Amino acid sequence: MASLVQELIEAGIHFGQRRSNWNPKMAPYIHGVRNQIHILDVRESIKGLLLAKKFIERTVGDGRDICFVGTKRQARGAIEQYAAEVGMPYVTERWLGGTLTNFRTIRERLKRLEELDRLVESGEMKNYSKKMESQLMRERKKIQRNLGGVRAMTKLPGALIVVDTNREKNALLEAKSLGIPTVCLVDTDGNPDMVDIPIPGNDDSMRTIDVVIRELCDAVKKGKEGRSTSAPESSAEGGRESRGEGSGREPRRRSSRSQFRAGSGGEAVAADATEGA
Repeated sequence: MASLVQELIEAGIHFGQRRSNWNPKMAPYIHGVRNQIHILDVRESIKGLLLAKKFIERTVGDGRDICFVGTKRQARGAIEQYAAEVGMPYVTERWLGGTLTNFRTIRERLKRLEELDRLVESGEMKNYSKKMESQLMRERKKIQRNLGGVRAMTKLPGALIVVDTNREKNALLEAKSLGIPTVCLVDTDGNPDMVDIPIPGNDDSMRTIDVVIRELCDAVKKGKEGRSTSAPESSAEGGRESRGEGSGREPRRRSSRSQFRAGSGGEAVAADATEGA
């Protein structure tokens, strides 16, 4: 922990915007002012980062994916590197309106990208005229540039990780309208009310963004490890229950008309519908 704190301080996470350019809602996260520049409270930054890591690990462990969003130049490199390493979707070029709220249309565009890729790989693209081939290749390049990072995202993400609330306002609004939790690196000119878990910090520093995204991706890795360890255990328990092992009694016979209802904790509980009872 001490090494992480030192690394974040050396990266400049505590440096905010100029005093004249700030959002009063960030006041609880500001430690003071130095040379007309707001200094963020590093304790609040660490608290937000640890809370975000715990939440992300639990979300990924439950089988949901995390989408990383950062279209500013300082964030692109870190997000593309670390998000790709953990196999999570990301947006670094431009947030297309409706990426979440109109997800079906986005999937249709990605299907079009797959069709164009097949034409190129199979060599069928050469059967078209030069003009049509050039047009299709431009279309393919455009879709790849804008949506390549979310190509493997077949369903809505369980959460969004965002860099800069001001720049990615549209993404945050879409997530809020769908009830998708958000984690964001928020500078002193940002609005923490738009985010579920704010991480107060310098969102203009490449080093700060690199450390924060790296730590959040470590939480993603741990969540994925939790998926792999819990799957065999749950399947084994399910097998024992189906055979009536460990219960001390014969398994109950279920009718083919057995219906299921939602039980407490979100688990499926079978309704009593046994034959001959």
